[in-house]
Amino acid sequence: MKKKIIHSVEAPAAVGPYSQAIRKGRFVYTSGQIALDPATGKLVEGETAEETIVAQTRQVLTNLQAVLAAAGSGLHQVVKTTVFLTTMEDFARMNGVYAEFFGDDPPARSTVAVAALPLGARVEIETVAVLPGKGKGKGKKKKKKKK
Repeated sequence: MKKKIIHSVEAPAAVGPYSQAIRKGRFVYTSGQIALDPATGKLVEGETAEETIVAQTRQVLTNLQAVLAAAGSGLHQVVKTTVFLTTMEDFARMNGVYAEFFGDDPPARSTVAVAALPLGARVEIETVAVLPGKGKGKGKKKKKKKK
């Protein structure tokens, strides 16, 4: 089973030697997204620190939506996220925006505080998603009908 590199022009281009996402089998693994505006390549900001974490979280999740869509998946198919924050003081505000995107059926999640993120971002999120549909995995044997 080959891996497929996923790229979306609706999300910021990779700023290093990595892919936006990889599709392998029925899974999509996204690289961490920071709050770059794909049109400008600049980090989104708010007027205040509180507005900045809200704006950045919203942009990160919008970027992830675009990457997942390019892979044939979506946020509703995400089974695991990892959230990186530069301060846990941003947790509640990030969590509020996160809940808007994931609703009543959120994925499993880890959230950690880190010393710094690329380009001065305050939040980065990576995901693991499945592809929609039942699909039959290779290697599964069909059950024989009893006579």
